[in-house]
Amino acid sequence: MKKDFLFTSESVTEGHPDKLCDQISDAIVDQFLRRDPFARIITECAVSTAIVFIAARFESDAIVDFTKIARQVIKQVGYDQPDFNAKTCSIMTSLKELPPSQNRCRDEKKLSSEEIEQIPVKDQVTVFGFACNQTQALIPLPIWLAHQLARKLTTVRQDKILPYLAPDGKTQVAIEYKDYKPHRIYSITLIASQNKPTTLNEVDPKQLQEDLKEAVIDVVFADEPLKPDANTRIFIDSDDPFAIGGPCVHSGLTGRKNAIDTYGEYSRHSGAALSGKDPTRIDRVGAYAARYAAKNIVAAGLAEECEVQLTYSIGLSRPVSIQVETFGTGKILDEEITILLEKNFDFRLAGIIREFNLRFLPAIVKGGFYKKLAAYGHVGRLDIGVLPWEEIDKVPVLH
Repeated sequence: MKKDFLFTSESVTEGHPDKLCDQISDAIVDQFLRRDPFARIITECAVSTAIVFIAARFESDAIVDFTKIARQVIKQVGYDQPDFNAKTCSIMTSLKELPPSQNRCRDEKKLSSEEIEQIPVKDQVTVFGFACNQTQALIPLPIWLAHQLARKLTTVRQDKILPYLAPDGKTQVAIEYKDYKPHRIYSITLIASQNKPTTLNEVDPKQLQEDLKEAVIDVVFADEPLKPDANTRIFIDSDDPFAIGGPCVHSGLTGRKNAIDTYGEYSRHSGAALSGKDPTRIDRVGAYAARYAAKNIVAAGLAEECEVQLTYSIGLSRPVSIQVETFGTGKILDEEITILLEKNFDFRLAGIIREFNLRFLPAIVKGGFYKKLAAYGHVGRLDIGVLPWEEIDKVPVLH
């Protein structure tokens, strides 16, 4: 990568149709695991004008009302428009109960290391974890700022500071880098849909731009070390200030926002969806384990940037490949860091589930656990408590 460059990342609000699908899918996962910690569940969702489609495969003793959960999420997100709302939208389901599997109720916390070694992954996947010292959360600055703006868009709507906003919104931040370091904010973009056709004439474009700058941009950057300058380009609803947004304008699908869920394209990420899967899916939890490793490496001062790549093959418990890339910022060789990871981190599927307590968190965390990850990122979160893979408790053993 060049020393001087421009990089842009985007985020979306929880009302974006893709994120609405992610939240419905993960709310279903939460409900299964809350009632049956050993449930196996894969669920995907699609939304469009006045319709929601849910496809799921599951093995569990729990009874879950898919339709009720979907309507609850739609209501919580704030959709009450005639074309799409929790009461009148049609919900179609395609559900398949999986045959009973052997040792389904096996608790990883009670297994020995030898027993964990005997539990293979059932998917082949390459996952990535990344960390850098650009922000307090150790994620790249562009995606960090884009998430803060998107979250604030939702907050000012929910708190009725800007009551005319609708749930669907998008943010984008471009950062100029000098010598690999964030130097200045090149541009900020906010696209916020408005609530009902009857209110569009009440808020003219100029007033909308002033409101969003004052209530969203100014508030977010008040606490940020790097702030917009006189030359920062700010675009607010520059494309279509009268867009209604939501599923009645563009459809949504689970797992279509992987870059937003991870590192904003600053680093590589797996092509597999993170939402809608129980903890036995290595394509989800492996990404968390890789992030855990990368973050601890950066927190330990071994590198300023670190990408950890884990490759899994069907039938094996351990990754067949562990690769570390520090992009020339490592204090020791990447090969030496890899050895440290192999010695101090458990990347086996059952080991990850045990380390992060992934089966039981939905019952422990009020309001569900996985649904909270479905908007504003699965990594680098400081707003919902410390996630297990965001801990930096491995720093002492990496020194």
